[in-house]
Amino acid sequence: MSHSQATTRSHVVSAGVATASPAMSITRARAFLAALLAAAGLLMPDAASAQQADGERLFRQRCGACHGLEPGQNRAGPHLSGVIGRTAGSVEGARNSAALRESGIVWDGGTLDTFLEAPRQMVPGTSMTVGVPNAAQRAAIIGYLEGAVAQ
Repeated sequence: MSHSQATTRSHVVSAGVATASPAMSITRARAFLAALLAAAGLLMPDAASAQQADGERLFRQRCGACHGLEPGQNRAGPHLSGVIGRTAGSVEGARNSAALRESGIVWDGGTLDTFLEAPRQMVPGTSMTVGVPNAAQRAAIIGYLEGAVAQ
């Protein structure tokens, strides 16, 4: 084995990986850097962004047919723009049940979670019939509402 081959074989990059050639050293160094950046969250969306995207998808699938996100965009249910901190049944022009209007509920993460799990258990007489029994899905939807339309 020549001196240059021995030097190349014994060369160790900062990742602690022995390399067989300078070209391999560059390739492995790039792979190591990519792995390091990915581990630091610099190449992938952060968890909050991923949850926001999941919440948006779930909102569109589970809620979007009956609820809009823009003020005045009432459908079968009221629009949800600014829902956090709003009194239940208070949206002008929405078809709110008397039970919801009289409930006195102020929407926050906890009240939304309870209501979305089983609307008619929380507010007997509400016109909302569809619940979201999965806690992770409720959390994603509520997170989306808090981040996207809580202005």
